[in-house]
Amino acid sequence: MPIENPFKNSHFEWVDVEAPTAEDLKFLHDRYNINTLLLEDTVDRDHLPKFEEVDGVKFFLARENTDLERSNLNTISDISTKLGIFILDKLIITVHRTRNRSIAEIEKELQNPKIAEDLTNEQFALILALKVIRSYDDECKNLQEIMDKLENEIFLKNTADSNQIRRLYRLKRKSGLNTRLLNLSGEWIGAFKTLKLDEVQVADLLDKQKDVIADFDHLNAQVTNLISMYLALTDQKANQVMKVLAIYSMYFFPITFIAGIYGMNFDNMPELHHKYGYFFILGLMGLIALLTFLYVRRKRW
Repeated sequence: MPIENPFKNSHFEWVDVEAPTAEDLKFLHDRYNINTLLLEDTVDRDHLPKFEEVDGVKFFLARENTDLERSNLNTISDISTKLGIFILDKLIITVHRTRNRSIAEIEKELQNPKIAEDLTNEQFALILALKVIRSYDDECKNLQEIMDKLENEIFLKNTADSNQIRRLYRLKRKSGLNTRLLNLSGEWIGAFKTLKLDEVQVADLLDKQKDVIADFDHLNAQVTNLISMYLALTDQKANQVMKVLAIYSMYFFPITFIAGIYGMNFDNMPELHHKYGYFFILGLMGLIALLTFLYVRRKRW
């Protein structure tokens, strides 16, 4: 059975459900009188974060950042996993589809009697919410490190390849999806004001959300600027190549013009019968090439 009872003290009981089946959801409905629609939301893979209160049951649907590497980055479910939190009288129920990092961390912390003894279900929910938001803080730091590494490769090592632009695009997608998800999480985070908690504790959660959103906004701007600079640097290198080719063309165009004239094979071409005609033309070609070189150097091309 995925339904477990990992913790209980004098104030409340915690029931945790991992990868619930239809039978598990029916059991929760029958045992704790939880609305069926709320339970179904916990297994909907792409459901957005939200808060609802039905029949005295407070339901928080949070989404925790996941460190799983997905090939696609199209929806919020590609970067996060759901965590349903039901708060009842002297009871808290958590429901999640996969192994949850925040759940694992709080299980370990509850082994400390000093933390577990006086904890209430609403305080438990607040601690869990803080861990969920901190998962985005960790992701932001990870993405920042990736961006710094890419920036060093592009500007310090002076390397540019197609893989770098793909990595930059992927970084931008992940950052943008995390920002969107954090903004959508404002509803369930703000709902903690309705619980019996100290204002300072709730303010800490709200401030953490604002800090992480600000960090991701800054990261988004940095990645966008880096992509623009990368494209500009690529264009600059291409222009430099074209510039070199154009300069070489300046050298050979007049020389090719002279060679073309003497390749027309007309009968009346006196220079063909001159003793030093061949050397004179070679000297003229060399002189033109030298004058072109001096002109290019003077113009600093």
